[in-house]
Amino acid sequence: MILLALVLQSAVTLRTGEIRSPRVVESSGVAVSRAHPGLLWTHNDSGDRPYLYATDLSGRDFGALLVSGARALDWEDMALGPCPTNRLQRAQRDCVFIGDVGDNVESRPLVTVYAFPEPDPPTSPADTLRTTGAPAVLRLRYPNGSHDVEAIYVAPRDGALFLISKGRAGAIHLYRVDRASWAGDTVVTATLVQELPIRPDGADGHWITGAAIRPDGRLVAVRTERAIYFFRPGAGGRLVPTYWPVCPVRGDEYQGEAVDFLDDSTLVVTSESTRRRPGTIHTVRCPTAHQP
Repeated sequence: MILLALVLQSAVTLRTGEIRSPRVVESSGVAVSRAHPGLLWTHNDSGDRPYLYATDLSGRDFGALLVSGARALDWEDMALGPCPTNRLQRAQRDCVFIGDVGDNVESRPLVTVYAFPEPDPPTSPADTLRTTGAPAVLRLRYPNGSHDVEAIYVAPRDGALFLISKGRAGAIHLYRVDRASWAGDTVVTATLVQELPIRPDGADGHWITGAAIRPDGRLVAVRTERAIYFFRPGAGGRLVPTYWPVCPVRGDEYQGEAVDFLDDSTLVVTSESTRRRPGTIHTVRCPTAHQP
């Protein structure tokens, strides 16, 4: 396996704010709204009820929405993409996908992904009583056993769901679930697409903690705590490293986990809070993200 070297590019990392909601203690996933300019969606990891929180780059607290009928065992990442079933499609909006796919001890026989139309945001920190629409529910397993997964994204062209393992088992794997798989009521087995050429190393912060695909579908960002790796999607969703594949995250994050494309050339990353300060929000501009 060819390992990707950490190429020190001229990345520009800018701290834009702190997450002001006291309820968001671990921003494990982030999604840039496409229906509401300037809005970010995020969620906690484990230890919270199934809430979706609204904020912006400054970290402002807009309130929360309860995801109707969902459970929150170990929510690890979120994404926006084409709704998985026609019944969810509303006013041409994308759906929010939330992956309850964390598995620290790699023992869960099944994991769950929820999808629901992107909602209108709450209006204030006190606005926490509203709910989203009832989500579609996908229950899935992996073809090669249980895995801890903290990264998902949804292809904008065909609606396929992709999941990337964290690397606890010694390799980082990419899995695919086709959009048509959401139509059934059974447990779906994801397809193993490939092993990614990233060396997992928890001690050095090189476990996969989040992923995102650019809205045009031509670039995928896969992040660890310290770097963002870039790939071009190929046939069947296989990921091909870009010419300059790695961009360091140089901000003052504490255990950074989430990533999404703010626009075609800028990404937004979020982190956990500490006892002394809230979680942070940064933007990152990498040369790779400028490529067409």
